[in-house]
Amino acid sequence: MMPYTYILINFFTVIICFLASFDRRIQFHKLFGKFLLSCTIVAIPFIIWDIWFTAKGVWWFNVDYTLGIKIAGLPIEEWMFFYCIPFACVFTYYCLEKFFTFGWADVLNNLIVFIAVVVLGVAGLLYHERIYTFLTVTVTLITLCYLHFIVQKEWIGKASFVYLILMPGFFAVNGILTGSLIPSPVVNYNPDDFLGLRMGTIPVEDAVYGYSQFLLNIYFFKKITHG
Repeated sequence: MMPYTYILINFFTVIICFLASFDRRIQFHKLFGKFLLSCTIVAIPFIIWDIWFTAKGVWWFNVDYTLGIKIAGLPIEEWMFFYCIPFACVFTYYCLEKFFTFGWADVLNNLIVFIAVVVLGVAGLLYHERIYTFLTVTVTLITLCYLHFIVQKEWIGKASFVYLILMPGFFAVNGILTGSLIPSPVVNYNPDDFLGLRMGTIPVEDAVYGYSQFLLNIYFFKKITHG
């Protein structure tokens, strides 16, 4: 079963959301094409980032947990990751926004952006030599500033709240990928390139990385769906 570990992680991440997409009350399946387009727009720079970091040895993959098929140095499962995880996240956001009101969360936009800019800015300045840390905080800062100050989106608070709701899934998926519940990690990190602060087995940068990816997926999905 070891070679199927990563692909099964992707499968179980997406399967319930995929099946629920056809529910007559949700009908998310009608938006599959728009999701694939928006997700691909976001996936392209993140995959390039992934290829570059893998080539530089910032992180690497334990091939014992993969099928052994690689494209541009990445396991095929890693390519799937950039579609499976966003699908589950965007679907969850779509459903929560459809059936619940989160207007109160919009009030937190300014506070969230202010705290994030301060914390991420300080982290970037203090740890600029650690490439994973620096690039992650830089991308997240740019993402937040673009969404808040340039296109002035009012759903940052709502999206941030949904991201917190998704945290149990984040810990389950990333926990296994980084070594929880299995003998060794699927993804290994060079200790010189990140802070070394971990939430269990998960580098704290992974949560920040996931946050920026989540926000960008929501932004482009909304843009393509609603214009």
